[in-house]
Amino acid sequence: MLHENTFSAVVCELDPLHHGHRLLLSRAGACGGPVVCLMSGNFVQRGAPAMLDKWTRTRLALSNGADLVVELPLSWACSGAERFAAGGVFLAAALGQGALYFGSEVPDTGLLMETAGALLSEEFSRALRESPPGLGFGARRQLAAEKLLGPRAGEVLSRPNANLGVEYCKAILRLRAPLTPTAIKREGAGHDEAGSIDGPLSASEIRRLTLAGDPLSGLAPESTVAALESARLEGRCAQLPNLERAILSRLRSMSKEDFSALPDLSEGLENRLYRASRQACSLEEAYSLTKNRRVSHARVRRLVLYAFLGLREPLPESPPYLRVLGATDRGLRLLSRSSLPVVVRSSDINRLPPKAQAVFRQEALADDLYGLASPTPQPSGRDYTEGFIIVGS
Repeated sequence: MLHENTFSAVVCELDPLHHGHRLLLSRAGACGGPVVCLMSGNFVQRGAPAMLDKWTRTRLALSNGADLVVELPLSWACSGAERFAAGGVFLAAALGQGALYFGSEVPDTGLLMETAGALLSEEFSRALRESPPGLGFGARRQLAAEKLLGPRAGEVLSRPNANLGVEYCKAILRLRAPLTPTAIKREGAGHDEAGSIDGPLSASEIRRLTLAGDPLSGLAPESTVAALESARLEGRCAQLPNLERAILSRLRSMSKEDFSALPDLSEGLENRLYRASRQACSLEEAYSLTKNRRVSHARVRRLVLYAFLGLREPLPESPPYLRVLGATDRGLRLLSRSSLPVVVRSSDINRLPPKAQAVFRQEALADDLYGLASPTPQPSGRDYTEGFIIVGS
């Protein structure tokens, strides 16, 4: 049991909140302390807008076990697993000593920590350099880990949620964060799988059913079902295709130098993206023309999103503030422990250093563009006008 005044944290997207998320929040809350969600904003890791906006998802989190919802800023929320995890761990650690809960296909926290430690070692770097150069990074990484720790480490890195769990553990070790990692067995569908009668549907399957207008009752928490149905009827379900021409227009207007300034480049990707931007007549065509066997589709989607949203190198090393989207009374009491500046209202931004203000302005611009991702366009400026959400504990 955690000692008094600790908390449990979950790094999440909730795109949208499903039964697996609710189970994870329940397990996190079982320790008796407040539950903190470090949640992505309006754009997520898959290189797309979240179906429900961040304020709607905050209300869902608070009605399903969370006490505090903190926004994971844009450049961490839209990044690969390593930066995504590091941003969430950094924000959780700003609140002091607690536990970090996460779902994993391999719920062996000890193995995940051992794998994380190996990945941070010089022995791993050497094994990675010696792995076959013709393979993609993920395959080379698995082989190098297996060389050090055996086949179970390779299995861990081959599963999406277990791999993300390893990244949480890496961040905890690297930052010396006062967080205890706790892996929970992931139930039901895996990432981007349709799901089955044996467990909860994945978020991607819930999104598909929502857009098809199929009934969701019983397949997702009723609060999620109600929020999705309301958003669908009101034309507020954000979808990437609604931004397609805007994104293609942005890509076509970019120079080679603009592409060279994007984060996470390697393998000559800036040149491939530039050529693709001149040929592609759809986003899928742009992705296909850019990717190769060493570069994943997901990474290309994120690069295209970076281009659209104006993300450029150098990215900030760590989140410069703790932005609260919503809380219960119990969650609010945690904020006095924060080692980072706390942002509750947009006026709080004016007290921050210029670089932190720039991070917020970038978030606000991205959210203005997010407003165009819905069938019914939404107004801009919501980061400055949307009220702080507070509910009774």
